[in-house]
Amino acid sequence: MEQPKHKFLLILTLLFSTVTVESEYLRPLPRKTLTIPRYSVSKAHSSYPQQVHISLAGEKHIRITWITDDKHSPSYVEYGTLPGRYDSIAEGEVTSYNYMLYTSGTIHHVVIGPLEDNTVYFYRCGGKGPDFQLKTPPNQFPVVFAVAGDLGQTGWTKSTLAHIDQSQYDVYLLPGDLSYADCMQHLWDSFGELVEPLASTRPWMVTEGNHEEENILLLTDKFVSYNSRWKMPFEESGSTSNLYYSFEVAGVHVIMLGSYEDYDVYSEQYRWLKEDLSKVDRERTPWLLVSFHIPWYNSNKAHQGAGDDMMAAIEPLLYAASVDLVIAGHVHAYERSKRVYNGRLDPCGAVHITIGDGGNREGLARKYINPQPKWSEFREASFGHGELKFVNSTHALWSWHRNDDDNSVKVDDIWINSLVSSGCVDQKTRELRSTLMIP
Repeated sequence: MEQPKHKFLLILTLLFSTVTVESEYLRPLPRKTLTIPRYSVSKAHSSYPQQVHISLAGEKHIRITWITDDKHSPSYVEYGTLPGRYDSIAEGEVTSYNYMLYTSGTIHHVVIGPLEDNTVYFYRCGGKGPDFQLKTPPNQFPVVFAVAGDLGQTGWTKSTLAHIDQSQYDVYLLPGDLSYADCMQHLWDSFGELVEPLASTRPWMVTEGNHEEENILLLTDKFVSYNSRWKMPFEESGSTSNLYYSFEVAGVHVIMLGSYEDYDVYSEQYRWLKEDLSKVDRERTPWLLVSFHIPWYNSNKAHQGAGDDMMAAIEPLLYAASVDLVIAGHVHAYERSKRVYNGRLDPCGAVHITIGDGGNREGLARKYINPQPKWSEFREASFGHGELKFVNSTHALWSWHRNDDDNSVKVDDIWINSLVSSGCVDQKTRELRSTLMIP
């Protein structure tokens, strides 16, 4: 009598297993590129501000960028802590560019400040248009970063931005591939309009990806569109290029590197990076985060080995500096590593996160290498975004939120201990000083 019962239980087990497999997450279908209408003629013919976005511009300062169709529109920002009541004003600079038969609007960059930390400010651009508002980041823990790369302009992009908008973040990090304009300059304009509701209220800190590299014959500056529209605090951080720079928020030092700028040991970027790392005070900024476009640790079949050269040149420097986290994009999927260095698990190595899953038109990178490498902790080919909350000087909470249809679903999270608290910093500081030839 026992044998039939065993067979019956075995059948139930197999049936349950089959149902479980079939009920696993099914990724929604791709979504088309959005059609974003231009501003009405009555606004567009004047100095009405368009594509407003903000970024950090040194300690207690914010850069406000917008575009006007009127080339004579004034470049100044009025601002204050009460709506419609401006007690301060700052003037800035204007630029524009030509790309083949395209001529950009007038691009305004105005730096305002000094500003109070963790404070809401109201501002108006060029004396025209609506009252915008922004919130400055805090100067102490906790501080929250929203993270997503490879955005583009699809229906999934819209979902990702809506989910980010629902989170309580202070700064947005975008590790490359913004508009996916790919030489079609009007897509830079539509991207600016798409992200304005978010980018005008919190600092957007970006770095270039391959889709910013609009390389055509006779064009000397292949990043002319990106550099003209998205000016980052490179001068404020001692860099000579808008393609790499650093900034600080609360107790976090963030370095944004350029995957498409020279990075070998003889390059200007490498020289600048060594100098920037030598100035980091881990007592004042105990967390050290680095971001760039092409991932170094990637078990997806897409873009295998694309970051190897940069990794060979730069990883020893980041390891010696005890970098806590490295965030990249490029691969249209999500992956989180354990602490790793030189391809091996290392308690003093960085946690590497690939998050090129913002929602672009090229779709997801669904194929992974098996077996999963030992350094790879979690991976999934879905669109989504990440949230990185630095709770205090020793602990940070990372979470990744999948776009499940139009809902945001937290799928992966982990507490990360800082390398300062692990004792790695003292050990690596000596190595770094030796690397930088500092006595």
